[in-house]
Amino acid sequence: MKHSLGIRIVQYVIAFLFAVLSLYPIFLMLLSSLKTNIEIFKNPLALPDVWSLAAYRKLLEQVHYFDYFWNSAAVSIISVALIIVFGSLASFYIARFSFKWNGALFFYFLLGMMIPIKLGIVPLFMLMKNLQLLNTQLSLILVYVAIGLPLAVLILTGFFRTLPKELEEAGRIDGCSNLNILVRIIAPLMRPALGTVMIMNFITVWNDFFFPLIFVQEEAKKTIPVGMLTLFSEYSTDWSVLFAGLTLSSLPMIILFAVASKQFMEGMTAGAVK
Repeated sequence: MKHSLGIRIVQYVIAFLFAVLSLYPIFLMLLSSLKTNIEIFKNPLALPDVWSLAAYRKLLEQVHYFDYFWNSAAVSIISVALIIVFGSLASFYIARFSFKWNGALFFYFLLGMMIPIKLGIVPLFMLMKNLQLLNTQLSLILVYVAIGLPLAVLILTGFFRTLPKELEEAGRIDGCSNLNILVRIIAPLMRPALGTVMIMNFITVWNDFFFPLIFVQEEAKKTIPVGMLTLFSEYSTDWSVLFAGLTLSSLPMIILFAVASKQFMEGMTAGAVK
């Protein structure tokens, strides 16, 4: 008993240390956003001498932050929604219908994880230009859906295969179509896997800097990562304002993970003991 209690205490101590290491950068970012530039350079790890929201006011005055925020939100939400819809349909087909090309189709989706899409940035740019999609959010959405589908299909297909087929057979006896079976019977059971896909893809899309920098040049259509570049000047940078922008930018991800963390952890461990 004492031995097991000692092991449990050691586990809690290690978990606490990892939590501190993970949360401290966020805490430091928040503190820095409440300081002045002089305080950041003079005492970077100390508490602010005077707690002030001046950096947040300057942020809203210097850049079109809310425009960037809504652009990022629109692109992220639409992209993740399309990834979940198309990924669920493709995964349901691959996992539940037996055709000779199922394995090849599954491997085709997995190729998207093996080949870095950034290697094709020049053809992608020319394609978006020919389709007249440059400087539009649709160009970003199409790219993010293409990036997110392979991982979504991998996770959801594996989760589909763990569910008993008797559920679908019962639905067909009651007269449900394949789409109704997916939406009404299977989807409610897939919340852990869907939560995992949602969180992983939302973080990827929200934080992406590369594709908005390439495809979007108009100021009013930029996302947060690219829009924050305006805070960097040639000779100096207002770090307190930058930290204020980073703090506000991280809030949606923190809230999303706090709300869906249970589904995320269940989805990551689903099938581990089966």
